[in-house]
Amino acid sequence: MPSDVDSVDTFTTEFLKRLQFGQGVVLARATTNDLYFALARTVRQQLMSRWLETLNVQRKAKAKAVVYLSAEYLLGRQLDNNLLASGLTEIAEQSMERLGIDITTLREAELEPGLGNGGLGRLAACFIDSLATMQIPAVGYGIRYEYGIFRQTFVDGVQVEQPDSWLTNGSPWEFPHPEMGVKVRFAGHTETEHRDDGSVATTWVHGWEVIGIPYNYMVPGYRTENVNALRLWSARATQAFDLQVFNSGDYLQAVRAQAFAENISKVLYPEDSTPQGKELRLQQQYFFVACSLRDYLDNVLPADFDLRRLPERVVFQLNDTHPVIAIPELIRILVDERGIAWDVALDIARQVFNYTCHTLLPEALEVWSVELLGRLLPRHLEIIYRLNDEFLADLREAYPGDELRVRRMSIIQEHPERAVRMAYLATVVGTKVNGVAELHSQLLRDKVLTDFSAHWPEKFTNVTNGVTPRRFVRLANPGLSGLITETIGEGWLKDLAELQQLEPYADDASFLERFAAIKSANKSRLSELVERRQGIVLPQAALYDVMVKRLHEYKRQTLKLLHVITLYQRIQENPDLDIVPRVVLFGAKAAPGYRIAKDTIALINAVATTIDADPAVKGRLKVAFPANYNVSLAEILIPAADLSEQISLAGKEASGTGNMKLALNGALTIGTLDGANVEILEQVGAENFFLFGLTEPEAQAIQTAGYQPHEHYASSPGLRKALDAVASGEFSGGDTEAFAPLVDSLLYQDRFLALADYDAYVAAQDEVEVAYRDTKAWTRSAVLNTARSGYFSSDRSIQDYLDRIWHAKPVPVAGPTG
Repeated sequence: MPSDVDSVDTFTTEFLKRLQFGQGVVLARATTNDLYFALARTVRQQLMSRWLETLNVQRKAKAKAVVYLSAEYLLGRQLDNNLLASGLTEIAEQSMERLGIDITTLREAELEPGLGNGGLGRLAACFIDSLATMQIPAVGYGIRYEYGIFRQTFVDGVQVEQPDSWLTNGSPWEFPHPEMGVKVRFAGHTETEHRDDGSVATTWVHGWEVIGIPYNYMVPGYRTENVNALRLWSARATQAFDLQVFNSGDYLQAVRAQAFAENISKVLYPEDSTPQGKELRLQQQYFFVACSLRDYLDNVLPADFDLRRLPERVVFQLNDTHPVIAIPELIRILVDERGIAWDVALDIARQVFNYTCHTLLPEALEVWSVELLGRLLPRHLEIIYRLNDEFLADLREAYPGDELRVRRMSIIQEHPERAVRMAYLATVVGTKVNGVAELHSQLLRDKVLTDFSAHWPEKFTNVTNGVTPRRFVRLANPGLSGLITETIGEGWLKDLAELQQLEPYADDASFLERFAAIKSANKSRLSELVERRQGIVLPQAALYDVMVKRLHEYKRQTLKLLHVITLYQRIQENPDLDIVPRVVLFGAKAAPGYRIAKDTIALINAVATTIDADPAVKGRLKVAFPANYNVSLAEILIPAADLSEQISLAGKEASGTGNMKLALNGALTIGTLDGANVEILEQVGAENFFLFGLTEPEAQAIQTAGYQPHEHYASSPGLRKALDAVASGEFSGGDTEAFAPLVDSLLYQDRFLALADYDAYVAAQDEVEVAYRDTKAWTRSAVLNTARSGYFSSDRSIQDYLDRIWHAKPVPVAGPTG
């Protein structure tokens, strides 16, 4: 594609300028960080002109835009992605080689912005990539957390959280606009004025305020001139420093306002087990949506734009419940500040907001106490009350005498405390409510928001998640990407459905051989990385069995671990056992306050240590848990996987996206009928998928009947032996108390039926063992997983949103040559 820097000579010249005038050093004295910044800014310069032109073209087009509101964005490293999108990868590599610079070292110097917790944040990053690639006018809004998700380390096998100082050296990809700061108000009280014409006006007299400073990240489309923006907000005090107090000698008090304000954007998801933590989370959520709405209304739309026509120009997508406070905020702006009548403002809100639900767990559907909301955002609580009163009046008219239904559907919950149910608020006002996989959307309608789906069946739809093939195949798996492009051309990177053209090659011996060789090379690459980072040595001639996802009981890492213990015990019982060598790889972080999850990590590491110390197992079974699983590690680990563990209890996982990334990269899935596993099974075929376990109705029936996990313990010899080993202290130096809470939780609660599915899971793993021995057949299935996973592109997800919810159109930007 055309570029301002269209030759190695030009790129090299620009790079040296950035090094000299940006970093203030010459090549001979430059540090790795200097070189990385100079390279990044050389690439950024090429994107900047495209971004400005995109803004210009979109402004002239007056087209409808998508505003994506998300508290999380797990972006991953930006350098390679931006090189790929700008068509400069080869030129940059040749330029660095000419200068004697190892570009791999510069790639590894980049600190990944950990501005998310898991799938939801990575999905948001995939979506903004696809929106730009598909030339849709869009802005992503979020928070520029000073410290992202914690950096995970292990001390004696126990997770220890350390600050994620991703901004230590600055970020060359962001550029702040302090002059476009937005004031955000909190607390105080409201005052009502009854005017002579009979109208009523409400004024929010705030108690304190902060300023939101926008930091822009450019989001380039692949093989297009379009560059959209991700705008992240950082909190600053309106008066950061009190000179009089400082001069009086009270130095801490002099900067107290600054520290208080900056807490808002300090840490991703502050621990909310305390009242202070809960309040800070709500401050974060309101802060970023207030900044974002104000920015869009005041800076993106024309100054004279009639906000009554807002639905023609924008759709706000609420990525889970975190940004739902945007609904009363928009109504407040329209009514209190712009003088628009309540009914008109509410009608506007009903047309511009849509809500994506990412969970089926009741505890994950946010509620905010009326006391906290009223204290922090008094005007918003008034708006929510009025919304709810009108909604309940409509319900009473629609369902006369059915007061129980009215109470169930109320936005305000009464017990155990009066609180605002944010998912209900989003559903009542939003145009559409979508789940993120077919099964999830069905359960959302049938189990979670049942009354609402009965009342408004037309509101509910499904958009199955997807992942960007640019990052998770082209960048993460260059060997496979090269083979695909050589075989079917490069169109698949923008139309992943073209992977279907690979199907005939599943029976081509030469293709299978090359595919298997790439998988082996990817294992070598992973092995080198984890040995360099943590001293973990992985055998390469083995089945790579991978479970990478957030640590949560419903994802059932404990079930995987029980299988590992069973394999270990089989080898102990029969040292001559003919077993397929297996490397079991875990990657996960546990929330700092989630005790059982952290105990599970400790047990995994304890089992890994015990197995490592047993010479009878060496080369046959290896358990590894690389610390600090993130996007960068995922890009190396996922392409090496043979087996993808997707074993959550049916009905608990919303969708998953790791399952899609693994299937795309040629891993076979062992999984339950949960989340997007259902659709993966449909796409790749039952013969290329290891299905096991209870279905959602079966799981529900067992739990309703009164589940007794110890009965499964009593009736399954393998399960009993595995759990007894943990309870006896075999993996904890004889300390029987070390993992007692975890054992007791499984034996007497087992909320997610790990014990009930144990025997079926082990049987399915035995099928895996048999299948993997037939190398040709396994590789054939791996090829078919890749060939049939084109459906799981985030481009397809975005097209579904456009067709079913957003109804926005592409606005192409012409290149330099027109």
